[in-house]
Amino acid sequence: MTEFIFRSDSYLKTCTASVLETSADGGVELDRTIFYAASGGQPGDTGTIEREDGQSIAVTSTIHPDGDKTRIVHLTASDAILPEPGQTVTLKLDWDRRYRLMRMHTALHLLSVVFPYPVTGGAVGEDKGRLDFDMEAVPTDLAAIEAQLNGFVDADLPVSAEWISDEEMAAQPELVKTMKVKPPSGQGRVRLIRIGDIDLQPCGGTHVARTGEIGRLSLGKIEKKGKINRRVSLLFAER
Repeated sequence: MTEFIFRSDSYLKTCTASVLETSADGGVELDRTIFYAASGGQPGDTGTIEREDGQSIAVTSTIHPDGDKTRIVHLTASDAILPEPGQTVTLKLDWDRRYRLMRMHTALHLLSVVFPYPVTGGAVGEDKGRLDFDMEAVPTDLAAIEAQLNGFVDADLPVSAEWISDEEMAAQPELVKTMKVKPPSGQGRVRLIRIGDIDLQPCGGTHVARTGEIGRLSLGKIEKKGKINRRVSLLFAER
């Protein structure tokens, strides 16, 4: 079982870990990790694994193998010289990339507040994110919506995580905004992300500690992706 350190501390940039196993295609599993594995629209982290002899191995992505959310595999080049099981390694995140993803992921939670419609899909990017909404018509007051979005950023609201049991989650279906992606259950508890007193929803991704860290935002294109499906893009505004 791997300890997901990023769930309790998304700001930790480096840590040591013990190798559990490796695979012929360059995968590395560890007893603990700060690397987030791709899921929920957020890409897997990149960075390096440093062996005890000082050799640095590039991590090209991080995944849950075969959809198993209890495991994380760090992907490396197929010709990388991997450490042996039992050896201690040092993990180092590509922090600039991770932090931008954290800021955008939290920003997309704010987007789901200013567009109060069921979410049908989404993606977190370093410079741009998007949510798909079950929204028949595009609101006419987009400037006011963007102002509200940046008002939440300026308010510097606290962002925190809390846990509820699977049973409590099942009893509160209104917490789930996503129509096609259900919160992970079956492990006894579900993680919620709370933003001030404006939003509370299940999420396993990494987030900033306060909305003020996000920076200014601007709405991008709103595209029609079906009869009542609209894709809303969100960008970091240039300073």
